[in-house]
Amino acid sequence: MAHRLLTPPPIEKGGATVSDTILIVDDDEGVRQILAETLQTAGHTVTTADSGEHAVAAVREAPVDLVILDMVLPRVDGLEVLREITTLRPETAVIMITGYASVETAIRAMKMGAVDYIVKPFRMEEVELIVSRALERSRLRRENAALRRQLQMTWGLQNLIGQSPEIRRIQQLVEQVASARSAALITGAAGTGKELVARAIHFGGERRGQPFVAVSCAGIPEALLEDELFGHVRDAFPDATSDRPGRIAAAEGGTLFLDEVSGLSASLQARLLRVLQEREVQATGAAAKMPVDVRIVAASTADLKALVTEGHFREDLFYRLSVIHIQMPALRERREDIPLLVQHVLARCCREMNVPPKRFTADALRVLSEASWPGNVRQLENIVERSVALSFGREELGREDLPRDLLDEGRIELPVMHVGGDGFSLDEVLANYEQRMLYQALEHSGWVKTRAAEMLKIKRTTLIEKMKRLGIPLKGNLPGAADTAGPEMAIGGVVRRAS
Repeated sequence: MAHRLLTPPPIEKGGATVSDTILIVDDDEGVRQILAETLQTAGHTVTTADSGEHAVAAVREAPVDLVILDMVLPRVDGLEVLREITTLRPETAVIMITGYASVETAIRAMKMGAVDYIVKPFRMEEVELIVSRALERSRLRRENAALRRQLQMTWGLQNLIGQSPEIRRIQQLVEQVASARSAALITGAAGTGKELVARAIHFGGERRGQPFVAVSCAGIPEALLEDELFGHVRDAFPDATSDRPGRIAAAEGGTLFLDEVSGLSASLQARLLRVLQEREVQATGAAAKMPVDVRIVAASTADLKALVTEGHFREDLFYRLSVIHIQMPALRERREDIPLLVQHVLARCCREMNVPPKRFTADALRVLSEASWPGNVRQLENIVERSVALSFGREELGREDLPRDLLDEGRIELPVMHVGGDGFSLDEVLANYEQRMLYQALEHSGWVKTRAAEMLKIKRTTLIEKMKRLGIPLKGNLPGAADTAGPEMAIGGVVRRAS
């Protein structure tokens, strides 16, 4: 049966406290006893089990750092116990004990997940060395597992905050394609969260344990970007004193994120196309190509289709990159998500600044919800962070904690007019402004009347009545309407231009 021996006090090794937990599984009581005494003396906490069933039950009950497992056990074979343990606790290291110097059996156990093996009869000095080596591997596994969990929490799908139809659609798409091998293209305005989606794809798929390598293609000289992506070999050019692998090779097994892919020159577009087609990469100056297993996720704020039409971007590369296409909506297109985003960012900022939880007043939330957000989610994050940083210990954040330009968005600046001479028609001036506001709302909403009415905070029927009265067509835009004279306004009250 399984039982726990007395736990010795932790001992100091190199300034660090060591007290690993070890489970010894052997049906020979003498073997269990000598191993337990030796490992306890070395400062480890030891548990023993005399059968495979008891061993599996012990591992299921509580995690251990290392299992020393006999190959031959009554009723249940040691290899079967190994399979159960690695399934239950993948991070646990297992050392096999065999009474036969059989390399074939040892190799089979190693393929199934064992980290090493001991051959009976064994010397305790050898056992201590193997155990020390296995425990180090176990510690690395646990650290890697913890890091993967942290990265998943930081960059996983749960960080795509929102309940709007647009975000739900993206969340579902990311879940569907996360484990695919195909390239993906993420488009949208700056600040909409394109890299966040790229990381969610990576950390939500089978490549999550491999590298995620991000490269910005914007504003970098072609020669530097080429070296950054493809690397070089020694003597490829005068300053190449040693081999330097590129970021494509560094992403082996994982994901390469190319931000602002429209910034690639024609020659780099051609080289990237070959990587996608042949799944090989050739460093600058290298004679041979190297196979590479990399998933490429690209992002662009520019309209790549338009660039293809204009001849600035390769059509074949565009289709290779856009096997999976995700269009990120602007924040103003999913206003129902703003309160959730504010709450999420506010909680994160409070944690990072180590301050008590804070909240926005209803009035401040209304201002945030109605803002135009030209900088999208990134702008919202900056404003919330600023509000927390300047709150000076207050738990409630109000309008006064928001930047002045955000508050000024609600003001409509009319052109200065003086009544004099022959005067002017007030009805005509107001009708002109009303028409301009309606056009702006319809343009922003893609001429979806329900959405335009929501922007203007009127009923849909009221909007249609006003459109008829002001001569605005009920279907489609009026050519050149945006260029008519008069002050240009953005919905939400933001004045872009006043004449």
